[in-house]
Amino acid sequence: MKSNSRTTRISDEIKREVSSLIQFEIKDPRISSVMISVIRVETSMDLKLCKIYVSVFGKEKEKKEALEGLKNASGFVRKEIARSVDLRNTPEIQFLLDETAEYAMKMDVLISEANKG
Repeated sequence: MKSNSRTTRISDEIKREVSSLIQFEIKDPRISSVMISVIRVETSMDLKLCKIYVSVFGKEKEKKEALEGLKNASGFVRKEIARSVDLRNTPEIQFLLDETAEYAMKMDVLISEANKG
């Protein structure tokens, strides 16, 4: 998605709000049982869609359950964003899994092993 300063600012505000909601407000046990980090937020130029990329640390089953919990909570998240971020229209929320951090850790281990040998 393309961005300009306005959508970047809005994306940053949404990222802060969603991080806080995940940490303090959402009570779903699928979400609170694992560590979830909001990696980045991409908001479309027309502000109709907001993709929230999250990193979930845990086993594959825990990741799927946490992502399902976040998808179930997307209505609550959208309502809270509408309340806290001053927008005429609140974007539709999509939660997506970002596995960049895990990939980086795996590559680091492989590089370390290659350097030892």
